[in-house]
Amino acid sequence: MLSTQEGIRRIALCLQYEGSSFCGWQRQPGQLSVQETLEQALAQLDPHRPMRAMAAGRTDSGVHAAGQVVHFEASGPIPAQRWAAAINGRLPASIRVRAAAVVPSSWHACFSASYRRYRYTLYNGRRPNLFLSPWSWHRYQRRLNEGAMARALRGLLGTHDFSAYQRAGSRRPHARTKVQAVSLERDGDLVVAEIQASGFLYGMVRLIMGQLVAVGEDRLSPDGFETRWRRRARSEVKEAAPAHGLCLLRVGYPTSPFPHSAWYDCQPRLWLECQDPPELPSLSPPPLSDSNEACSPLDTSSGVPETGQWAKV
Repeated sequence: MLSTQEGIRRIALCLQYEGSSFCGWQRQPGQLSVQETLEQALAQLDPHRPMRAMAAGRTDSGVHAAGQVVHFEASGPIPAQRWAAAINGRLPASIRVRAAAVVPSSWHACFSASYRRYRYTLYNGRRPNLFLSPWSWHRYQRRLNEGAMARALRGLLGTHDFSAYQRAGSRRPHARTKVQAVSLERDGDLVVAEIQASGFLYGMVRLIMGQLVAVGEDRLSPDGFETRWRRRARSEVKEAAPAHGLCLLRVGYPTSPFPHSAWYDCQPRLWLECQDPPELPSLSPPPLSDSNEACSPLDTSSGVPETGQWAKV
């Protein structure tokens, strides 16, 4: 096997994938994974080395990525700036490499990262929307109280034990992690939450979002939300938000190896002109008009599913 002095280089990739057809990032026996699909493409370009791609985060089955980061080692003559085009020509349309760069041999996609940031999109309109459904969770039963959800989310900031938000099967030795930044806002019928942390537990964001929706629907108070995770009451956290609303937005490093435009905020936030949130039934008939839609000239958004069902965990 070639030594480092004989031409082995470490290559970093900024990667996107639409996760609905994959069992997640990591290889699983008998299932289609992003890792295996990428490694098979890499092997076609450098057949003299066993290819192993290491990722910044192991996204779960059905979860998307706008800015996943991976690294691998190569010995072939392909220049770094050509790797993205070369790999994309061998990948399915559901995976795309946005950028490639040579990094030091000590650089690691996972261990060199300073944060990961996830975005979850909720569609809170009354009517299904086919073009949003692959990217968000359609909650149409009640108008979500985004103010209460935002207050509950802000309480997660800091370093804490988040055992309440860790699914069974995790190999982590402990459940402590640092939540560095959070945001939650409504854009018309879309409610978009973002959580940034030094690292995430297995299933953490989906379990948090399941609880936040309960807060938004007034089934759980913000204080009750906080009490559950501070008491590490995993048995009380029974519902997880569906995977298709979740996207690994980006991975941060002290010095990014990629151009800013390739990695920073690459999940589009779609724009809907008309708003149609669920409301309580009116006691009087609506006024006659050409349309009962409430429209505003500017709303932004990003993704949606057509079902209001929970994912059971």
